Amino acid sequence: MAKNTPKTYRNQVMYSVYVRNHSAEGTFEGVRRDLERIQSLGVDIIWLMPIHPIGEQARKGTAGCPYAISDYRAVNPEYGSLEDFQRLVEDIHRLGMKCIIDVVYNHTSPDSWLVKHHPEWFYRRADGNFGNRFGDWTDIVDLDYSHLELWDYQIETLKYWASMVDGFRCDVASMVPLDFWLRAREEVETVRPGCIWLSESVERCFVASARAQGVPALSDSEVFQAFDVNYEYDIFPQFKACLEGSIPLSAYAEAVNLQETTYPDNYVKLRYLENHDNLRSAFVIPDKDALTNWTAFLYFQKGMTLLYGGQEKSCVHLPSLFDKDPVDWTSGPDRSAQLQRLYKLKQHPLLTDSVYNVQALASDILYATHEAGDRQLIGVFTLRGTCGPVAVSAPDGLYENLADGGKVEVKFGKISCTGIPVIFEAARSRD
Repeated sequence: MAKNTPKTYRNQVMYSVYVRNHSAEGTFEGVRRDLERIQSLGVDIIWLMPIHPIGEQARKGTAGCPYAISDYRAVNPEYGSLEDFQRLVEDIHRLGMKCIIDVVYNHTSPDSWLVKHHPEWFYRRADGNFGNRFGDWTDIVDLDYSHLELWDYQIETLKYWASMVDGFRCDVASMVPLDFWLRAREEVETVRPGCIWLSESVERCFVASARAQGVPALSDSEVFQAFDVNYEYDIFPQFKACLEGSIPLSAYAEAVNLQETTYPDNYVKLRYLENHDNLRSAFVIPDKDALTNWTAFLYFQKGMTLLYGGQEKSCVHLPSLFDKDPVDWTSGPDRSAQLQRLYKLKQHPLLTDSVYNVQALASDILYATHEAGDRQLIGVFTLRGTCGPVAVSAPDGLYENLADGGKVEVKFGKISCTGIPVIFEAARSRD
């Protein structure tokens, strides 16, 4: 990743907001009224999904996809005015949080301002028509970054928004040239020192398939040169396959461990159980105790934690990207208290800088450790409700369970696993 990416990003929690569906009215003001509740969960960064106007041509659904942008330099009038947006950002800052916005630079809507004023900056198929190079995205047309004038326009746009916000989540960043991102990062720094750069890097199979069709696509290792934080789509397929039972838990643990030696020492992965492109965690993990353990493991992981608006209420329904489909804030058990406690855990210095390891034990138990110096954090996560003794590499004694504030006893090198997540700090074993 970027050489100056701070490891303290691993202690932070990001909260993703889809403005259209966050409130009944679907406006910036609807989000602004909810900021204090969001902040109380333990949130450092609010990520606003695209705030720009949506194209009319080839719209999907009744309201259109927010990732089919018609004007990068305007706000969606359905959400409110620029002043409304600025008021929202000001209140985010007042509450001690940062704000990042979505950057969708691979493509625009077919009727965008750029299509009308600079059609020469777009990719064209063999028949001369606009289109997209890869994937079945019928409501967008791809930009062509062989035109350096496009680079100037896009970077000026980033600098404009950087005067208001603290960073950017960059959609399918792997499809945009690395040299563009490197230059953009350098120039934006003059406007917003310490700007946060989050990449929606893509699955390994996506990269391989694109390259097989002659379409350049960046690997995570390449994207990390310009970005502070990368999606964990490199191992998300293993997570989903593990939940579906098509691979053993050990295969998922092995994938997590591989990241420790694949990326530079200060790598920061965005850790999530769900996001706007994937099913809700309460949908794919319907067992409440299992979800409690997966949620605790989410915060224990090395990296930045992502919450998707509604996750704290155990929402099962994934809101539509293309229609007005407000979050049902009363749909499930409230997990706010658990998230608040886990946020305190997230500040632990061993989660900032450590050697991280995950093991899969019998009975679908994950055993994970963060080790540094003579201390370690131990996490035991019961994913199928099994109970019984679990061997741990910690001296016998009584410890605080940082997952719930209770006590955990180590006796003869074992703890009694009762189905709840167990996280405690102990001296490192030198065996």
